[in-house]
Amino acid sequence: MSFNIIGKAVAQQFQAMSKHGLFRVQVDKDQLWDTYLASFPEGSNPMYRQRTEHDCQCCKHFIRAVGGVVSIIGGKLVTLWDLGANAALVGSPYLVVANAMAVLVKSCAIDNVFLHNEATVGTAKSFEQLVEGVQTWEHYYINLPAEYVMKGELIGPKTSDTRSTHDVMLRSLKEITTDAIETVLDMISQNSLYRGEEHMFAVESFQKLKAAFEDLPGSPKRRDLAADLFVWSQLKIPASVSRIRSTVIGTLLVDLSEGKDLEDAVKMYESKVAPTNYKRPTALVTKAMIQKAQAKIEELGFTSALERRYATIDDITINNILFADRAAKKVLTGNVFDELVAAVPEKVKSLDKVEEVSIDKFISDILPKAQSLEVMFENRQACNLVSLIAPVDPTAKNMFKWGNNFSWSYAGELADSIKERVKRAGGKVDGDFRASLSWYNYDDLDLHLIEPDKNEIFFGRKTTARTGGQLDVDMNAGSGTSRSAVENITYPTRSRMLEGMYKLFVNNYSQRETANVGFEVELEFDGVVHSFAYAPAVRNGTNVIVAEFKYTHKNGIEIVKSLPSSQTGKLLWNVGTQIFHKVNVVMLSPNHWDGKPVGNKHYFFMLDGCLNEGKARGFFNEFLTDKLNEHRKVFEVVGSKMKTDESDRQLSGLGFSSTQRNHLFCRVKGSFSRTVKVVF
Repeated sequence: MSFNIIGKAVAQQFQAMSKHGLFRVQVDKDQLWDTYLASFPEGSNPMYRQRTEHDCQCCKHFIRAVGGVVSIIGGKLVTLWDLGANAALVGSPYLVVANAMAVLVKSCAIDNVFLHNEATVGTAKSFEQLVEGVQTWEHYYINLPAEYVMKGELIGPKTSDTRSTHDVMLRSLKEITTDAIETVLDMISQNSLYRGEEHMFAVESFQKLKAAFEDLPGSPKRRDLAADLFVWSQLKIPASVSRIRSTVIGTLLVDLSEGKDLEDAVKMYESKVAPTNYKRPTALVTKAMIQKAQAKIEELGFTSALERRYATIDDITINNILFADRAAKKVLTGNVFDELVAAVPEKVKSLDKVEEVSIDKFISDILPKAQSLEVMFENRQACNLVSLIAPVDPTAKNMFKWGNNFSWSYAGELADSIKERVKRAGGKVDGDFRASLSWYNYDDLDLHLIEPDKNEIFFGRKTTARTGGQLDVDMNAGSGTSRSAVENITYPTRSRMLEGMYKLFVNNYSQRETANVGFEVELEFDGVVHSFAYAPAVRNGTNVIVAEFKYTHKNGIEIVKSLPSSQTGKLLWNVGTQIFHKVNVVMLSPNHWDGKPVGNKHYFFMLDGCLNEGKARGFFNEFLTDKLNEHRKVFEVVGSKMKTDESDRQLSGLGFSSTQRNHLFCRVKGSFSRTVKVVF
């Protein structure tokens, strides 16, 4: 069999493969050559002088250079040795050799694109002068298309860049989820992503690429091979698509794919591309997210449970009541002999020497004997105002974590204390010292703490290595993003705190609004919480001193100066502050009804005549059954929109969380009257 037949067949195969892109596999060049020689059947590669007939330097150079070249055609690996229609013409022994070479090459993974520093590979013919004449030897030989020819010093950087593109694309296709892609496209379509339209082509193109990638067939092992081939075959797509993971829009896709909260992920994106004064025009809930959440609500039968209203005394049962005055008992029990005994609010005299009891002792020993109960509503307790919320449809299916369909809403739409808000914002609340600031508009308020050595902890210097002090939450910086903002400074351990005088103050770095002004600060040390409130607006660029306190390792914190504790009464939710008010009902929060506790406990003292001044939020995400967790972002928006109608019939009053230290002055009338300080 003439050698030129396989030589031409290999050249034709190379020409056909070059139209689909050429790659090289990870195979040792010497192994290629050794396999080539060893594959000749016995007797088909006789000795010629000192070497076998096919052991020539020209063919060796060719096979080492291009013997491991492959192409990807129809999603399958094709080698230089897959001779196809020419196989029958080639015949033995060369077909045996070609098959062996194909098996070896296909067993190796693609390493990179194929590039060569010369326009030809191999030698077509060589001549040897013999005594009897000239001997002509035929060899493997091909001409390379120009796109595969490059100067030697440029090949390394080019293949390095190509390998990087392959690796980034493969990782992107594996790690970026379809849901993340759809979410970003939805945000771009609804114009809720800053300059998102600039990335529309890249994200849509990657979406198509991802769909094709997901459709790859085979078992896990074979699919890995198919995935690798698929990526190598896509190298000519634009870099904005192939390297999308390394782009700014790609970081957003990755964050969403890793489960990062949509709001946080978009904030990270905007911090890289948007100006500091940028304000997003629409909510971060996409059409697809809404459709999925709606489908889940319908599937679980919760549709009618979304519409909420203020609860009234008629909605609750005596089983869930710790105390009820005569009027409330009349409604709860139907006893017509119980008459309303009106209590005129009475100003407090002195509370310096009243008896102090825990809330547990108050419930177990005092409430059962009480005939009437009054509590003093202090100015500092404005954020403790709370309303009980019920479903409009009394037959609605329960969508909460507990066994009933009731919820609650604090003033300022808080589900719990400032401490809980700090936790949700990612702040630490378990150290020995905590100072937390909260406010309710888009102003950029900043919390500052000056240590005894004059070092200042604030947004410009968030940590102090010496003491461990840290500002770990800084909200509304750059642009107003929250009307329930917090900032937080903590010390993990008192042993590292410096002894001496500290100064805590609030600065308005950027005043943006004139509504919902003022702020509140909690200072907690050793489990004791000091609460401060400042009602006026903080003018732009000005400071408000909250407290100056002395710290010693022996005595802890001693407040030296602080915001004055205002005793001037004001009207909130139709009840005056700094005076006693009649309590209609005392109850636990619904998540602790019926002896089946779920989560933090709250104690509600519902006040006579107390009326929430507007529309209350119907529910919070932390209330919802775990079945709705995957749609939490949608329900955050739904909860903010599904508010109660205004009503003059409601159960509202003061609420206290078991997670926050607090106290309440109670005036109890029974077999004898007394005033106690109830400690939570």
